[in-house]
Amino acid sequence: METYEKRVLIIQAHPDDTESWCAGALALLRSKGYAISIATMTDGSLGGFGMTREETRNCRYEEARKAAAELDADFTMIGGQDGFLFDTQEMRIRTIELIRRVRPGIVLGHTPFDYHSDHRTAGEITEIACLLSTLPNVPCEEPPLEKTPLFYRTAPLTFSDVLGYPLPEPHFYLDITSVIEKKMAMLSHHKSQIEVMRVMHGIEDFFAFSKEYNREIGLKAGVTYGEYYWQHRGGGFQTYPLIQKELKKWIIEKEI
Repeated sequence: METYEKRVLIIQAHPDDTESWCAGALALLRSKGYAISIATMTDGSLGGFGMTREETRNCRYEEARKAAAELDADFTMIGGQDGFLFDTQEMRIRTIELIRRVRPGIVLGHTPFDYHSDHRTAGEITEIACLLSTLPNVPCEEPPLEKTPLFYRTAPLTFSDVLGYPLPEPHFYLDITSVIEKKMAMLSHHKSQIEVMRVMHGIEDFFAFSKEYNREIGLKAGVTYGEYYWQHRGGGFQTYPLIQKELKKWIIEKEI
């Protein structure tokens, strides 16, 4: 077995994304002794009703911090603006600095076919930041890593891509039945998003919708509740299947 740091860094676009898509995997990795760090590219300050942007930002920070605490995880906002997230040199350097501070063996980020532009942009920034995290000439205050982190991609909100076509087959499903209540406990801290999801997506009960989403994934995998993932296997990245080996007990490799 190859050696990687037992630290996981999840970088998503907005507060509540981590809890929605991949909290089950994080809970299982935490049970295997991994330290968890959660980060968002943006402050989420547009995602609220009845509050100013500053009040929304503060509210969402506290919600995300409390959700992360469910896994004894730390939480960081990288500093982008939701709705106006761009792949810039500043955002790349900030993300590289975070990766180098955390020094993870595993990084998780969004897919390039997610429905939300912020998600796709965050995924692109995370991808290149992982690749550059080992290079000493990057204009970054943190020292470079000795090994490029393994990079995994999280699922989007639905079973279709940004244009509504079926998603590519995932590399594996994950049985999260044993940790579904931990995942829901984390998500339950994001109460500000109940009204946002109702207005934006017509989802009347965001938390119930999320649990049902994991149940539908579970049906595809033959378990009660599930999540699914891709490992980034493109050039420049190590492809050692660390999550698949660490969580072998809960892995189901089937077509979606």
